[in-house]
Amino acid sequence: MLSYAYFPGCVAQGACRELHLSTTALASALDIKLIELKKAACCGSGTYKEESQLLEDTVNARNIALAESLNLPLLTHCSTCQGVIGHVDERLKDAKQNRPEYFEQINGLLEKESCSPYQGSTEVKHILWALVGDYGLDKLREKVQKPLKNLKCASFYGCYLLRAQKTIPFDDPVDPRSLENVFEAVGATSVVYEGRTQCCGWPLSSYATEQSFRMAGKHLKAAIAAGADCIVTPCPLCHLNLDSRQPEVEKVIGEKLGLPIIHLPQLVSLALGVPPEKLGLGKHIVSTKPLLEKLGF
Repeated sequence: MLSYAYFPGCVAQGACRELHLSTTALASALDIKLIELKKAACCGSGTYKEESQLLEDTVNARNIALAESLNLPLLTHCSTCQGVIGHVDERLKDAKQNRPEYFEQINGLLEKESCSPYQGSTEVKHILWALVGDYGLDKLREKVQKPLKNLKCASFYGCYLLRAQKTIPFDDPVDPRSLENVFEAVGATSVVYEGRTQCCGWPLSSYATEQSFRMAGKHLKAAIAAGADCIVTPCPLCHLNLDSRQPEVEKVIGEKLGLPIIHLPQLVSLALGVPPEKLGLGKHIVSTKPLLEKLGF
């Protein structure tokens, strides 16, 4: 049995609760054990370092140390959490070798809060990498009960998943294929379009809302033009900008879109035979009903 220290993150416990539901459903269907890190803190989503790099590193050193105390990899299901925590892990592993005074400063701060020290003994792994690298696509194919035939899926990777870390496993950050390989494994057809590796616009949304929505609209239109039935993303922040704000995007660009945006664990779980009602597919802003009808649910 594969086991992970599960870092749910903030968004999956709030605005995208369906991501948490579908992640746990997927783990159950694949016989993967998740031990939730209930004492973990928000990764900071890249904002802590605007005030202090030390703050970002200390908070996330603590998060990683919680997983190390279980002797397990830290599992994320958010592109942003993966990018932030994974990059901190890389930086601190390097500091352990090349900047011991900084490494000791981090652990000194953790000790003051009675936290376990960061050791650099585990990995930070997105659920996409876990599916592709740990579980394996061949084994995943064997688990499929309801192949997603005739479903055309467009990927949307998210910036942090591809570019935040110096190296990423099982993929090429310039021309990634891991999501497309998962689509094929569950019987769906992948749709490649310009924008699948670009920014969704979420980071701009708080101070340049119209530009953010135009960016999202451009990607949505490109996916629709390529024939996609849905966009599948491993990032809940991308999901928020592409799904929750799609009605606002439509107003800004003056066009009707109506493209469903699906979380990666939702898509895979459907192929494994998990009922849609257990995956929170009714919680989306853009209706997933046409998609489910096409799949025979």
